[in-house]
Amino acid sequence: MKRNTFILAGLFALLLIIAFLVLQKPGEQSANSASTGLMFKIDSLSVDKVEIKTPSSSLVLEKRGVDWFVAQPVNYKADQANVGQIIHQVKNLEIKNIVSSKPEKHSVFLVDKAGTQVTVYEKGVEKASFILGKMAGSYSESYARKLNSDDVFIVEGASSYMFNRPVKDWRDKTILATPKESIKEVQYQYGDTTFNIAFRDSAWYVGKDKALQSVVDGILSSLSSLQADDFNDSTIAPQVTAMIAYAGAQLRFSYNKNMNKYYVQVSHAPQWFVLEQWKANQILKRKKDILETSKK
Repeated sequence: MKRNTFILAGLFALLLIIAFLVLQKPGEQSANSASTGLMFKIDSLSVDKVEIKTPSSSLVLEKRGVDWFVAQPVNYKADQANVGQIIHQVKNLEIKNIVSSKPEKHSVFLVDKAGTQVTVYEKGVEKASFILGKMAGSYSESYARKLNSDDVFIVEGASSYMFNRPVKDWRDKTILATPKESIKEVQYQYGDTTFNIAFRDSAWYVGKDKALQSVVDGILSSLSSLQADDFNDSTIAPQVTAMIAYAGAQLRFSYNKNMNKYYVQVSHAPQWFVLEQWKANQILKRKKDILETSKK
């Protein structure tokens, strides 16, 4: 009886080991929770260039003065927050464990040509270069490999989504930004039809008539921080159908029927932006929409 118990216990342990090995993904192993330190030593204030390459795209970010710019594939001011996020992630990239040192396993973890290659420069000198692969055991962990090394690590703190954004999300989408409280007048023009809303005597008016405060608040909120959804880089200027002037600038609108979206340009820059229709409709109000007497 006692011998049978030992045999059964041994068989059970063997089955557990077999089940564990079967369930493991080929070429992968569990990570030790103990950290082995940062992958790179980065001085974020000295970083002045970042290159990101994927199998289908190549992006170069450059710091010019105090601002970041997209240098390739277009030349445009960058979204400063998005650039700051990836520099922060590279600086704080924490090695959790090594999972493989075999070159033939690189494709398993997508740390080969299928991965995302990131190179960071400080004052023109390369300081970090690695390939970010697929997600590991959790949303905060990924596989990564230093460019000139066969060692594959599980790292914490990097999100491949952050590095693989489309080009439009690396560009600064700000059309016009101004404090809401500084807007005291907004002038509208639709062809030959013009009118304005203005703040006077502690209230908003459309000409001589009182404006509906809730509608004006919505307009001002949208105008104070107007963000594009995309960019229109065509050299052909669209036909302007509406104009709005405020805060020393003018917005020009053109409706694209095929896209069901608006093109928008601000007077102090040549760039045309793309704006979703619902977002444009928050701004492009007619006089009857703003009048207090139109409230039912």
